[in-house]
Amino acid sequence: MHDRQKGSVLEVFLVCLRLGCVSFGGPIAHLGYFQKELVTQRRWCDEDSFAEIIALGQSLPGPSSSQVCFGLGIVRAGWLGGVAAWTGFTLPSALLMLGFAFGTALLSGRFGVRLIHGLQIVAVAVVAQAVLTMQRSLAPDRQRIAIALVALAVVLFGPTQFATLVAIVGGAVAGIVMFRSINISQAKPAMIQASKTVAVICGLVFFLLLVSLPIAAHFAGGMEIEALSAFYRSGALVFGGGHVVLPLLENAVVAPGWVSQSTFLSGYGAAQALPGPLFTFGAFLGASIHGSPHRILLGLTGLFGLSAPGLLAMAAVLPFWETLRKIQSVQSALRGVNAAVVGVLIAALFTPLWTSTVRNSSDFWFALAAFTLLTVWKMQPWIVVCGVSVLYLLVR
Repeated sequence: MHDRQKGSVLEVFLVCLRLGCVSFGGPIAHLGYFQKELVTQRRWCDEDSFAEIIALGQSLPGPSSSQVCFGLGIVRAGWLGGVAAWTGFTLPSALLMLGFAFGTALLSGRFGVRLIHGLQIVAVAVVAQAVLTMQRSLAPDRQRIAIALVALAVVLFGPTQFATLVAIVGGAVAGIVMFRSINISQAKPAMIQASKTVAVICGLVFFLLLVSLPIAAHFAGGMEIEALSAFYRSGALVFGGGHVVLPLLENAVVAPGWVSQSTFLSGYGAAQALPGPLFTFGAFLGASIHGSPHRILLGLTGLFGLSAPGLLAMAAVLPFWETLRKIQSVQSALRGVNAAVVGVLIAALFTPLWTSTVRNSSDFWFALAAFTLLTVWKMQPWIVVCGVSVLYLLVR
């Protein structure tokens, strides 16, 4: 991708804002939207760089899809581009979740259940298209297909919390062993030009907040500081993002009695129905904490506290990653990592998406129709999301 141009912060914000309005289906589906809109159509980066950013997002703590969006924004328009990308992608869902915390139970009843299920069916098609596209470019030969299959098995049968990280590390080791004697093509143009000083500062801030916030909450007290500490700790200690953070959040807000179990579950259900990152669930939980008059402030505390660790971690690693990726052995490892990412996406397509969504033959045919519209008719994902979801509601 030698002709890639840098973009403006406003462009990044507007593009990601639109994605934040139409990207249904959870973190894995979001990668499909990013691949279609930002990589294939807008060419913000090449497929290899996209896979590397995915691998970093999966390997670092925090919300993986938000980290990938943040990284793509940095690639396109620098540090402010990263902030603009995360803000645009997060804003629609965050506003809706804050509104839900103050309102009645949205998406409840038979209509809400059907709408959620229709959106999940389209998400299956979106992820399937992303897997197909990335397999063609990142695992085109027998060796890399074998790596992808091993990564698939690791994610499906390995320990849930660390399976993705193990698959990616295993792919890197396999790449070093299998491709060390292969001539690697010249490194592509720089993925990011950014200050390493800023990256070091972000890394220091990440660890400083992780250590200092619990101390401040213990000695200073106050619901805002305690909530910030709880949400930040949850975001900093989860790998893979998305649904993996739910047990940590439940322990952080339900166990101490801040939020009831029923409120927690209703907010989780609403978060699944909305576009954008699942970590906006933090905005709902913060605004739902009992006994505080500052609900909006606590909602913003939950959102930023939960998201900040992953963004800081990605910002700390990306600039150094650009230097590392030019080394011969690192490039060999990246071949294996990219292939392993394909296996990780296949595993996510199977579970939880396929196993929890495609319940009967009708669901299968709707998913197949959406997949055909995306791959054969080349329709925009947001059009397919809206069209197939409405059709599902009318027919079902």
